[in-house]
Amino acid sequence: MPGAVRDHHPPRFITFEGIEGSGKTTQLGRLSETLAARAVGHLATREPGGTPVGDQVRVILLHPASVLGPWSELMLYAAARAEHVTRVIRPALDSGRHVLCDRFTDATRAYQGYGRGLPLDAIEALHAFEPLRLEPDRTLLFDLEPAEGLDRARGRSASRGDDSEDRFEQETLAFHARVRAGYLDLARRHPARFRVVEARGGVDEVAARVLAALGDLL
Repeated sequence: MPGAVRDHHPPRFITFEGIEGSGKTTQLGRLSETLAARAVGHLATREPGGTPVGDQVRVILLHPASVLGPWSELMLYAAARAEHVTRVIRPALDSGRHVLCDRFTDATRAYQGYGRGLPLDAIEALHAFEPLRLEPDRTLLFDLEPAEGLDRARGRSASRGDDSEDRFEQETLAFHARVRAGYLDLARRHPARFRVVEARGGVDEVAARVLAALGDLL
């Protein structure tokens, strides 16, 4: 990736959120390609992951055979995030690069809070301390009906010859409906930070919506 940001804009932390199959990962990749073509310094990363420890935690959290209670799930996400912010996100921002992150704290609020039913105030209390208190400059929420998202996600697994779904793809439609409702509630509560992006349509069509949602930042 290019090093220093070329233009006058300060480094921005932009997160991509949405239910399974919403296309956020594809759109993050497209935006990264666009920024690289314009010689705009940035880092593309993901959660859980982004560091060696985070990648190991990712295997535990997403493996279909993992049996985890909601509180254990929450703490593993928080541990991976602490490493990620300390070792990857903060250093990139400090070096003048934008950071594009596939999921961040809002995913924890939506999945472990609204989806699993953990108290949101407990999640907020856990994230009230450094390095977990970092909030994005802009959050793009790719909104899609849960049934369509799951069909997309499962079709993606089948297309690469992988019959196994991750732990979250195995969850009920009702669970994913709660997650989607949670995301939309977060967007209503934080309108200055969130932009809801209609996730239906072709890749190019959605990519144009992404650029429009970030025009004031980038």
